[in-house]
Amino acid sequence: MGNPSLIIAMTGASGIIYALRLLERSSLLKSKYREIHVIYTSNAVKVALHEENLDLPGFLSKATGVDAVYRDDDLTSRLASSSNLVSTDMVIVPASMNTVAKIANGIQDNLVTRVADSILRLRNRLIVVFRETPLSAIDLFNLYRLALSGAIVVPASPGFYIRPGSVEDLVDFIVGKVLDVLGVEHNLYKRWAT
Repeated sequence: MGNPSLIIAMTGASGIIYALRLLERSSLLKSKYREIHVIYTSNAVKVALHEENLDLPGFLSKATGVDAVYRDDDLTSRLASSSNLVSTDMVIVPASMNTVAKIANGIQDNLVTRVADSILRLRNRLIVVFRETPLSAIDLFNLYRLALSGAIVVPASPGFYIRPGSVEDLVDFIVGKVLDVLGVEHNLYKRWAT
C-alpha cells in the first residue's frame, strides 16, 4: 500500500503548542508518511485562540505539509471508514481526558474518537499525548485501558536532563518523544548521556 499516512488530531486540552510544533516538523514527518491529515475539535479552536492567539482553522488551511483538514463533526469524511485507514498512524495531541475516556470506552461520537477506534482495531499506531494533572483514578484507569488496547500513552511531561533554556526546548522534547514513537529521525532534543 506504499508509505503510510498520519493523522494528527487536536482536542480541547491545554497544550495546543505541541500539535503546532509537530506540524512545523511536517518535513520530518513526510520522510515517513505519504500524507498528513489533521482533525480538530471545536474546543481545540477555543484553546488555540486562548493559548496562542491563533485562528486554528485559518492556520490549518495554509499549513505546509498538511494534505487535508477535517472538523471533528465531519463523520462523512473518508477518514470515518476504517477501509481508508489500513496504513495509517494517529497522534492525538493534546488529548483531553474527555477524548481519552471516550476512546477507552468505545464511544465514537466524533471523527477523532471514530478514527482512533479504527486505528486500534487495525492494530496501527495510536499515540495519545495527554497533559492533564493531577489525574483521578478514573483518568488512570482510562489511560491503562488505552494502553491495554494498543495505544501508546505519552504524557506531556518534559525531561529536564536536556537542560532546557526555553519553553521551546521543553515543547521540542515532547514533540521529539512523539517522533521517536513514530520512528521518525530527528534532533529536537539531546539524548541522555552520562
